[in-house]
Amino acid sequence: MVVFRLFFGFLGDLYKNKFVIGQLAKRDYQNRYLGSFLGFIWTIIQPVVMIFVLYFVFVFGFKSGAIRDGVPFIAYLTTGMIAWNLFSDGLIGSTGVFQEYSYLVKKLNFRIAVLPVVKILAALITHLIFIGIAVVILLVSGVEFSWWWFQSFYYLFAMVIFLLGMSWITSSLQVFVKDISQVVNVLLQFGFWLTPVVWNFDLLPANWQFIFKFNPMFYIVEGYRKSFIYHEGFWTYWQSGVYFWVITLVVLILGVFLFRKLRPHFADVL
Repeated sequence: MVVFRLFFGFLGDLYKNKFVIGQLAKRDYQNRYLGSFLGFIWTIIQPVVMIFVLYFVFVFGFKSGAIRDGVPFIAYLTTGMIAWNLFSDGLIGSTGVFQEYSYLVKKLNFRIAVLPVVKILAALITHLIFIGIAVVILLVSGVEFSWWWFQSFYYLFAMVIFLLGMSWITSSLQVFVKDISQVVNVLLQFGFWLTPVVWNFDLLPANWQFIFKFNPMFYIVEGYRKSFIYHEGFWTYWQSGVYFWVITLVVLILGVFLFRKLRPHFADVL
């Protein structure tokens, strides 16, 4: 009950500080490309280049063809990438957020629990652009438009909640242990290959598949594909959904606990 009370209080803080959060997120996004000649166009270039590099490696290098039911590999890859990129960008950015905004951390009248949201919102801007690129790639590759595509917003919401809990954990620890950001980067590199972003989960032996399903991002990445490609409802795999939300709740509880425990000491360290 304490966690839910704190979470709803957090939602109230979000509403009260919505203008400040919006301005910080806007500035954070703009600062990424400050001084660069192409500016925000890099938001388009980077994911597209990454997709096509992986596409050529797997299609022409490893001779990967259609993944399942005749779905082109480029469509399969793109839908996995848009989900993973948001998680990766959001977690990397939010891990160091208290150090970056240390001047706000030292203000007693500002609820710094909302600061990770700034980084998540900035990552969401890139994500929405990435979704637009993905839609074009899907249509060109022969995947027809469907109202099932809008189901991806459920998985987006689920990922943001999970990411929020993770960001409270990593950002709180980063204040005291500077190596946390490096650990996060390494774990994300492993996570990318342990999550079926570029490879077909069905190729795994049946007795190994359950191990990979313990990864919460498996639910999100596969959920994006169920929405954009396979047109399957999230309720069809309700067991995976229950597991994901239980893990997300545990992560939120741990994030709240760590933040509340360490918050009084932030100003002394920063």
